[in-house]
Amino acid sequence: MSPNDLIAALNLHALKGLAGKLLLPPASPLLLALLGLLLWRRRPRLARALVVLGLVSMWLLCLPAVGLGLARWLTTPPPPLTDAQVLALKGARSTAIVVLGAGRRDPAPEYGVPDLRPLTAERLRYGAWLARRTGLPLAFSGGLAPGVDPGETEAAAATRVAERDLGVRLRWREDRSRDTAENAQFTVALLSQAGITQIVLVTHDMHQRRALAGFERAMQRQGVRLALLPAPMAVPPAGPLAAGDFMPSVEGLQRSVYALHEWLGRLAGA
Repeated sequence: MSPNDLIAALNLHALKGLAGKLLLPPASPLLLALLGLLLWRRRPRLARALVVLGLVSMWLLCLPAVGLGLARWLTTPPPPLTDAQVLALKGARSTAIVVLGAGRRDPAPEYGVPDLRPLTAERLRYGAWLARRTGLPLAFSGGLAPGVDPGETEAAAATRVAERDLGVRLRWREDRSRDTAENAQFTVALLSQAGITQIVLVTHDMHQRRALAGFERAMQRQGVRLALLPAPMAVPPAGPLAAGDFMPSVEGLQRSVYALHEWLGRLAGA
């Protein structure tokens, strides 16, 4: 049993979200520095080390070069689909494109209804593009993440956005999952019953390996076999680093946090 299975069995999903926030930047480096300040009088040598470690690690995590390095080292994203691979999928039998959710935005007052978070919207847009290029049916997986206020699920919001903004229809929607492991569990059951034998799995580059591992576990537990074709998106182009990659930025911190989040999630089996 993985740590994530134990958390699910004990219904501690809300604590999982809180623990994740504390373990990841910017909270973790700042907590180290704060601990150093609290120990300044009692243990000055240890206190100085903690403050320096917290501040230096925060600086490094904000560098785009470090974020790119962590992404490649910790998440090893597969390459994006080539034009030839996309063309080969055209009209493929018993094949579905599956888009994994990454959260909803509620409220979204400009629309008057819940909307999708940017990562989810990006994935859905790419999935819709693939569906138009290949003629394959489109599925979406996403319920309500732990700690999110009850209401409309990600899948319901994605259905509306797909039809309203992208002009595509979802053939299937899975709306019970709370994390990647449950995305895989419920989607495998849904699509295998529908006669699907191959999944084109759409998610972001750093999330792809964890998602593939989750689908492999789900298939093994359910005794079914589906072919998995990773369709990662937002894969950074290969090339030399620029001078700006060694200056701290919000983008650098976001990439570092995302890479560490995916690494921790994969270790926990989430």
